[in-house]
Amino acid sequence: MAASRYRRFLRLCEEWPAEDSKRQRDLGAFLRQRVAQAFREGENTPISDPEACDQMYESLLRIHTNFYKNKYPRLKDTTFTGVTVEDCRTILATDILKQMEDMKKGTWKRLREKFSAKKPEEDSK
Repeated sequence: MAASRYRRFLRLCEEWPAEDSKRQRDLGAFLRQRVAQAFREGENTPISDPEACDQMYESLLRIHTNFYKNKYPRLKDTTFTGVTVEDCRTILATDILKQMEDMKKGTWKRLREKFSAKKPEEDSK
């Protein structure tokens, strides 16, 4: 029985899209990592709580298939601020978040980081 559960989770991991814009924060990558940890022995992994395992799989499947998005359709694809889904994806991309974090730094802090960093010539001396 553990073999069929393992195969279902593997199939779900294969179907789950990877988002390159969210490096180190991607749900698909996290899911793959957790499945690898949970099923270390592959199909031979003993499952201590099969009901919880099945429940987790069903929950992840509902997220993957947009079950609740389809069950409760929205009238508009924007938020109350008028931001679209694509704008949200762009804003939440890792590169943009990094740029915004750098912008939050004060002028003195940026200058201190810039000039306090060791230069490669100093390391070799």
